[in-house]
Amino acid sequence: MPKVTVDGIEVEVPAGATVLQACEAAGKEIPRFCYHERLSIAGNCRMCLVEVKPGPPKPQASCALPAADNQEIRTDSAMVKAAREGVMEFLLINHPLDCPICDQGGECDLQDQSVAYGRGHSRYTENKRAVTEKYMGPIVKTVMTRCIQCTRCVRFAEEVAGVEEIGAIYRGENMQITSYLEKAVTSELSGNVVDLCPVGALTSKPYAFEARPWELKKTLAIDVMDAVGTNIRIDSRGRGVLRALPRINEDVNEEWAHDKTRHHVDGLSRRRLDKPYVRRDGKLVEATWDEAFAAIEVAAAGAGNKVAAIHGDLLDCETIFAAKALVKSFGSDLLEGRQTGMAYDTSSLSAVNFNTTIAGVEEADVVLLVGTNLRWEAPLVNTRVRKAIKKGAKVFGIGPEVDLTYKATWLGNDLSLLGKLPKAAADAFKDAKRPMVIVGGAALKNGHGAALALAKKLNLVRDGWNGFNVLHFSAARMGGLMLGFASAGGIADIVAAEPKLTFFLGADEVDFSKFANSFNVYIGHHGDKGAHAADVILPGASYAEKAGTYVNLEGRVQRGDKAVFAPGDAREDWTILRALSDKLGKTLPFDTFEQLRAAMVADTPALANEGLASFEWNPPALDAKGSGEVSYPIADFYLTNAICRASPTMQRCSAELIHGQDFAEAAE
Repeated sequence: MPKVTVDGIEVEVPAGATVLQACEAAGKEIPRFCYHERLSIAGNCRMCLVEVKPGPPKPQASCALPAADNQEIRTDSAMVKAAREGVMEFLLINHPLDCPICDQGGECDLQDQSVAYGRGHSRYTENKRAVTEKYMGPIVKTVMTRCIQCTRCVRFAEEVAGVEEIGAIYRGENMQITSYLEKAVTSELSGNVVDLCPVGALTSKPYAFEARPWELKKTLAIDVMDAVGTNIRIDSRGRGVLRALPRINEDVNEEWAHDKTRHHVDGLSRRRLDKPYVRRDGKLVEATWDEAFAAIEVAAAGAGNKVAAIHGDLLDCETIFAAKALVKSFGSDLLEGRQTGMAYDTSSLSAVNFNTTIAGVEEADVVLLVGTNLRWEAPLVNTRVRKAIKKGAKVFGIGPEVDLTYKATWLGNDLSLLGKLPKAAADAFKDAKRPMVIVGGAALKNGHGAALALAKKLNLVRDGWNGFNVLHFSAARMGGLMLGFASAGGIADIVAAEPKLTFFLGADEVDFSKFANSFNVYIGHHGDKGAHAADVILPGASYAEKAGTYVNLEGRVQRGDKAVFAPGDAREDWTILRALSDKLGKTLPFDTFEQLRAAMVADTPALANEGLASFEWNPPALDAKGSGEVSYPIADFYLTNAICRASPTMQRCSAELIHGQDFAEAAE
């Protein structure tokens, strides 16, 4: 480990570290535009100049210079100061004076660093160049005259997203960054280039001219668009959510978020349920809370113990627990959260958990994907597989062939392959030190037992390593399973019991024709499929309008806070259930959110603390024969839930990126 001296401070850094990293280890801030910790080194902005001895008597780019023993590094000498001022002067030669109208204002690296390291004036009087605008799709807005050619976006598209559709054309002063043939970037991670851009060249198109950063209230939350549990920050003003940005969590999402996470937020204010409704003479009409509760009371009086609850994909654990408590008070255990009809054994949570952990994927040397389109079901797990491949991992797949942004060997679309892997895959697993299998929801029905048998055969579970993983794609799935919100046969069991009163908690993907003989109560936030099939609608709160506990696909317990208030007469879901229980004479034993959470923790202690829940590896004995073809459950990445279907941005992404519809720009 090299020892270096930075401004008189001696530090020891890992072998292979750069001078820039050594300076940061010594507590020195080094300005940079092109360098990024998660991208390859480009060394083309020259802002990170430092003076290094021994070495040539000139400033050197610290991001590309390896740290070596006995180096003396100066970050504050007159030479370094003059060099940085010169670089900044060059960068600003052609940069337009757009700060008053630029969406990066207040969050711009160029602004900050020009104040801290610039001269304060320019000696250039030549006309500034201008660059024609580029088209990068419905997510990214471009003003390429501002671009300083740091190439962060190019490297991100190639190295992280795996979609090589952004690059540079021409040379020298004429160099321009553009998308391939100026078509929309097809990556579901494209919005991250906005965060990466150190100037205002790439900004968020849906957020354009909406707000300044200092106007916004910032709330820490957990994303519910998939089961990864991306850590996000919700930025709101008044009662409106204006944007969602990722927070750094190395164990979950690093610092990335996919486009659905970022841009579903305009759907939070559209098609909202903000009043109770009761069905009269076949039509849903507005009602008061008392009228809605009275209608449910009449139905409950004749339901006996035939009361059921089905929760949707976006729900928090507290609401799930409150619904469970209400249904149990009727003497019923008709509870289910797999709303699309999936049914698989849930007797052992370790057998339906992502045991390797999301970060652990990077250590795998052989990966078998079974019935999962990883790119759509968990894009941020897909990026981890890409990192594993860079370390030499091999990837095999069982299911219909899809473009995962990396090379995968597809073995066929038949789950019987789990019983006898083709030779290439079998040989790879035989020599693997960190083997891993990822089983998607599409393979659980006919392949769960076969996958568990394969896990035993391939010795996936060994000291310090568990390579058996089930990939969920619903944010509420693991929380619901931990709370026991599952029947052995799935929704089929609920239907067979012929419930007289059924609560649908944000469940919009159910086959409602099977509940035609039940009195259906929908508690949710959007006027989607569930609301249309309901006899009574009780307007609830979205994830941004309530605090809650969420469990991601690896069993990690996380908590989000309330960012804004729900619109109109809508209320937080647990308060609706608590008030309703009073009306039904089944009063639930909590009056505050804190009491509810305490009751939930008493029922399920694993939800007490944030962090990974521990599941003992005890797989059930299931039929080890796999059979049937795989059909992926997600047909349209951008329209997977009620919030997305209400979002104009997600609708346009779907139309353009999935269905190939052309959109003319204003200039056309």
